Amino acid sequence: MKDKDENQLKEELDGIIDKIKKAQVGAADKTIEDVCGDMSDIPKIPLRTKKILKGHLSKVTAVHYCGDNRHLVSGSLDGKLIIWDTWTGNKVRIIPLQSSWVMTASYSPSGNFVACGGMDNMCTVYDVNTRDSTGTAKIRREMMGFEGFLSCCRFLDDNKLITGSADMKIMLWDLESGVKDAEYNGHAGDVISMSLHPDKTSFVTGSVDRSIKNSLSSCLGHFQYAPFVFFVITDTSVSAPII
Repeated sequence: MKDKDENQLKEELDGIIDKIKKAQVGAADKTIEDVCGDMSDIPKIPLRTKKILKGHLSKVTAVHYCGDNRHLVSGSLDGKLIIWDTWTGNKVRIIPLQSSWVMTASYSPSGNFVACGGMDNMCTVYDVNTRDSTGTAKIRREMMGFEGFLSCCRFLDDNKLITGSADMKIMLWDLESGVKDAEYNGHAGDVISMSLHPDKTSFVTGSVDRSIKNSLSSCLGHFQYAPFVFFVITDTSVSAPII
């Protein structure tokens, strides 16, 4: 009797999943096959390792380049942010964090600030050019009020920062005042990825709700969550891997 009930429930669940997939297909403007069907094969790009940056003692959970294309910030579960000179492979600065559960890190285009956050449900901005009494980078601003973990953050400039978090919200912050300038809603699940357009006029976010949102429209079509999103430099397309 138990096996029969389980099989019946499984059949019902499979039927619901089928209905959801059909609804997604019906709601999508285009499928990936429609958009990419007439594209030529992508040529193989030869890749080689230039530098291996070693220094963290645990998993590296976030990396982000500075605007100079030379320096990079990395965050790790060892509770450290490390600023690297990627040309030499040397560490420029090590910043101990208040929480080791860092999930995102961002370098401002100017190279003056880095930001990070994670399971502490807050975003902390450090001034890399100023030290506090302990000799580490001085905290410029701490943004609190998130109702879920911080999953992504990106600088627009030295005074503006966008964050995405597990409370399904995207927020624009004024770092001078520490006040939230704007709040964007629309996702039905945790926001887990973000990318800014190169001209900083728009952004895209990916979520566990299997959708990608930008400031103008929505993109549906993934059958799993979208852990990475990025703009293609040549146009305003967005992309995320299916996993």
